[in-house]
Amino acid sequence: MASAVVRELSAELRGFRTVQTLAYECAEAVAAQLKPGVTEREAARMQRDWLRERGVKDWFHLPFAWFGDRTAFVNFRIPLQFFPTNRKLEAGMPFILDMAPVHHGYTADIGYSGCLGPNPVHDKLLSDLEAHRELLLREVRERRSLREIYEDVDRLMVRQGYANRHRAYPFGVIAHKVDRVKERRLTPTLFGFGTQSLKGLASDALHGHRDGWSPLWSPYRFSDHPPRPGLWAVEPHLGFRGTGAKFEELLVVTDSKDPEESAFWLDDDLPHVRRWAEGI
Repeated sequence: MASAVVRELSAELRGFRTVQTLAYECAEAVAAQLKPGVTEREAARMQRDWLRERGVKDWFHLPFAWFGDRTAFVNFRIPLQFFPTNRKLEAGMPFILDMAPVHHGYTADIGYSGCLGPNPVHDKLLSDLEAHRELLLREVRERRSLREIYEDVDRLMVRQGYANRHRAYPFGVIAHKVDRVKERRLTPTLFGFGTQSLKGLASDALHGHRDGWSPLWSPYRFSDHPPRPGLWAVEPHLGFRGTGAKFEELLVVTDSKDPEESAFWLDDDLPHVRRWAEGI
């Protein structure tokens, strides 16, 4: 059973936690307003509007929403298919809200899975995600390579009877590194991604390539190295036929020799963690 861990965070980490909390509050507020007939585009706009009303002006990426079998990325083959569509929500249908706001220079990237009414398959997927959160933290603390951990997540999904749906993301990533973003008066986006954040990720990729590491956590050789200290937005994504579910949250990796301080989830007071703690 999940349990909250209380630790003193630096001012820097408190900044990241604050914006992650804001994003999850947005997800819960928007999820509570969803009803039959709402489209993915409307749900994405609801997330944007809610966050902008609270001072968000920049993004790692603009909000996404996926309904029904799109939560499992059924037949997704090109990046444009990830963008919100006119798919309408129906009773019993699963949904995923995914947003990555930047606020006061701090970045969050979160994924929230829900369902419009009872859905036993979706409930089981959400419950089984707990084992992935535990596995990821344990093996990061063991300083196993990102590629090895990815393969172990894959094996766990197979044992559970699920398909790996984060493999459908560009480069098959399960996670990516996040950093502070310089605040600018103008905050343009390019193909749904904030240009400032893209510059930071590109810079990490350039420096990482030179030094033998990558800001992308993938199943490929460029991720065959231990976790780099910093913050990682991690999103294991399970699929079962036409139903998908995931969580996404920030994992802190440090260079501490103390196993418990070498890696930890930035916050244990999140909707999916509370759900597991309550035995739902």
